[in-house]
Amino acid sequence: MRSERDKAQYSVQAVVKAIELLEALAEEGAHPTVQVLSTRLGLSRNKTFRLLATLEDKGLIERSEDNTYHLGLQSFEMAQHILKSTSLIRMAHPIMEELARKLEEAVYLTVMNNDEVLFLDMVDSFQQIKAVDLVGKRFPFFTNAAGKVIRSVSSIDLFGRGAKKRGIPHPKELEVELDEIRKKGVAVDFNGLGEGICTVAVVIRDYAGKVVGALTLLAPSFRMLQERLERVVIPCMLEGGEQLSMKFGYSRA
Repeated sequence: MRSERDKAQYSVQAVVKAIELLEALAEEGAHPTVQVLSTRLGLSRNKTFRLLATLEDKGLIERSEDNTYHLGLQSFEMAQHILKSTSLIRMAHPIMEELARKLEEAVYLTVMNNDEVLFLDMVDSFQQIKAVDLVGKRFPFFTNAAGKVIRSVSSIDLFGRGAKKRGIPHPKELEVELDEIRKKGVAVDFNGLGEGICTVAVVIRDYAGKVVGALTLLAPSFRMLQERLERVVIPCMLEGGEQLSMKFGYSRA
């Protein structure tokens, strides 16, 4: 474990001061001026103003007409994303544990961030041969079942001219595949995340029907035989996705 001294060596002072500044603005009723913040942070007025200008440019803070400062919309949006992720993990974990126990495979909670899938949480299997741990890793959406199932229920307009920019190798084929996934409600992908890796994913919806993420099973391909997929894995994953969506208030019309 790093000592406080070691941590200090790796601290970037500008970042530390930016966080302290945001903490000051987060205090109830706080609308300080440059001078007040300069004194509190122990910085010169000029350095404080440059820090404020940078954060303002990113939308994290805003300046009022009387030259006082407060948190900006971007700060609140980031907080909402953090809260949503925390709530999602807390509500999803028991269902993930049940699926991992029933299917004896690793089950992940995944979310979409722009064109990438983030593997957010995992319940591992007790199998001796396991797929790699992907928590915290990001992958292009078209390389795995989670990304495909989430994209299948959103707009398909992203394939036209932007396909090359996004690195999509076969946009027309992917468009057909997503159409099939949308009809079935489940995505199955082989080798997208590496040779011999299979992913199976179903979407998680909230009370408004909006997709908030996906339950994703990850397993060695040799255990994902077609009969097992169709008779056991896919029905269990669909049931788990529906149970979790109901926790978020979703109900089919």
